[in-house]
Amino acid sequence: MIIKRGIVVNHTGAVEWGAGKVVEVNALKATIQFSDGITRKIASSHYTILQPADPASFVQIPESVPVVKVRATPKRTKKIVQPAVEL
Repeated sequence: MIIKRGIVVNHTGAVEWGAGKVVEVNALKATIQFSDGITRKIASSHYTILQPADPASFVQIPESVPVVKVRATPKRTKKIVQPAVEL
């Protein structure tokens, strides 16, 4: 199998990773972003264990989802000191 940038593959030795999209290829390795959210580098000597996959099977996980933190205790209001009135 020829590994090119943009194709979707399955790693036959690690099915739990899901489908992966090839994001970078050089002479020694390919960088693949898998559906489990982890980007892995596969050595060119292991390309034989990569199989073509259906492009619809690749589900990209969002980079980061903002988390709303709940305040444990409510904010305290500041006490305002009233100036003394002299008569």
